[in-house]
Formats: sequence, C-alpha cells, structure tokens
Amino acid sequence: MTSRDTLTPATVGAPTNEVGRGALFGFAAYGLWGLFPLYFDALKPAGAWEILAHRILWTLLFCAIVLLFRRDFTWVRPLLRRPKLIAGITVAAIFLAVNWTVYVAAVTSGNTSDAALGYFLNPLVTVALGVVVLGERLRVLQWVAVGVGVVAGVYLGVVGGKVPVVALTLAISFATYGLIKKKVGATLKALHGLTIETVVLAPIAVVVLIVVGTTGGLTFGQYGGAHTALLVGSGVATAIPLLCFAAAARRIPLVTIGLLQFITPVMQLLCAVLFLGEHMPRERWIGFGIVWVALLVLTVDSLLGVRASRRASVPVEACPR
Repeated sequence: MTSRDTLTPATVGAPTNEVGRGALFGFAAYGLWGLFPLYFDALKPAGAWEILAHRILWTLLFCAIVLLFRRDFTWVRPLLRRPKLIAGITVAAIFLAVNWTVYVAAVTSGNTSDAALGYFLNPLVTVALGVVVLGERLRVLQWVAVGVGVVAGVYLGVVGGKVPVVALTLAISFATYGLIKKKVGATLKALHGLTIETVVLAPIAVVVLIVVGTTGGLTFGQYGGAHTALLVGSGVATAIPLLCFAAAARRIPLVTIGLLQFITPVMQLLCAVLFLGEHMPRERWIGFGIVWVALLVLTVDSLLGVRASRRASVPVEACPR
C-alpha cells in the first residue's frame, strides 16, 4: 500500500460479480503464497540455490506453454524495440531472484518466522520508498505507521541481539521489485512480465545447477519421483498465484489488495509455528505485535482515503429551490 491507495479506474463502477471474482482471485493468490513455507520445506534436502534454479526454469517452461497455447507472441517484437524497458525488467528480475533465494533459504533453514516478518514489513517499506524515490507525500497516519514500523525493527534487533537481516532483505527486495515494476513494467501483462523475467534469469539458473551439480549437491532425481515432481511443480506453484493476483488487481480496488496481502504473512507465521515446529519467544511475539499496530494504522488510513475519494467522486446535487 502506498500513499495513493484509492480506487483504481478499472474498478470504479465495476459489476458486483466481477468484484466478487476479483476477491476470490485475491484470496487464492495470497492464500497460495501463504502456503509456500510448507511447499518449500517439502523440497528438502534440496538447497536454496538448487530450488531457485528449478523455480526459474520450470516457471519459464510453464509460461512458454501457456503462451504457445494462447498463441500470444505479438508483444515480443515491440518489446525488443524498447531497450530501456528490457533493462528495467532485468533489474527487477535480479531483485526478484534475491527475494526468492533469501525466502527459500529462510524456510529450508527453519527461519520461516523471519520470512513472515519480512512480508509484514513490506507495506511499510513500500510506503517509505514512495517518499524517498517517488517524492510522494505521506498523510499523518502513514507517518505514524512508518514510525511504529521503525520502532518494531529496532526492538526486534535489540531483543534478538542482531539486525533482522532476513526480514529486512525480503521486505526491501520485494518492495524495490514492485517499485521498478511500477516504473517500467506497468505496460506489460503479468504473464508477459514473468516470462521476460525468467528469460533473463534462465542463464543464471543453468550456471547455478552446473555449479551445484559439480559440487555434489544436486538432488533432482535422487530422492524419488515425488521429490522430483515437487521440484518440477515449483514453476506452476510460482506462476499460478501471480496470475491470480493479476486477475484480482484488474477487478478490485487497490485498498482491498492492500488488505488481502496481510493473509500471506499471517499464514506463513501459522505454518512456521503449527506445522514446521519453529519456536517463537515472547519477545518476538511482542515485536510482531508492534508491527501489527503499524499495519493497523496503515489500514485505517487506507480506508479513510478510499472514503474520501468516494465522497470527492460523488457529483454535488443542485440545492432545492
């Protein structure tokens, strides 16, 4: 959520059934992302680098199959004539790869709660980037939310004896990815953007697999058919929620998207505590509580902003004579 959380043009006056479908797509996207810790934990003993490589390559293959099925390639030639756009997508892809790598490493090393914290902090980092990079002006409640978020980060660093590097890296990398996509990738559909991003990352993925293989760490095909199928399925698991998110964003207000995004870190935290056996000390729960206060303030501000926008969009009726 940014300081411009208002109704998007596509959603103003949208049919009720379309809004309902959009909400379902949104729940599907954020719900699937919330279950990712269980999926990536099931990929053990594969390491984070091997999982990253498989995720990139199988996502690219999935996108290619969908494009072939839809015969959707008319956008490629115009894209090749826009080197600045390609450069921007390349930078976005690098930040996305950093986010994927750190996230998978956190889950497979038993630090899913750190990953959840990162995605709780993400809206606050997004707002901060809007101020620093885009020069956006924050409302009072947004400043309060950012300030409370900073307090939470400092508190977690002090009680944990170290800076929450994993959480901050995830929050900053994904917020930066979103910022770059907003600046240079808004003209691309979700499937097209994901295809180009994985094309850019594919050579890196191949090199990673070669390095992992030469060091004896490759697990693909070594731990049974189920494990191999899960590695292959990481491409579908990556692409489906992104496409659901794109479908949701076209149908429902941005503020609704902002509220739905909290589903993911909540589910990640529940997965960590209930299913992956991670221990959450009392001090960390307190830190999460401070973050939730910041998110509550940000949510209230967003709802107030939407209400003000609706009032402004209602035509003033002529006074009765």
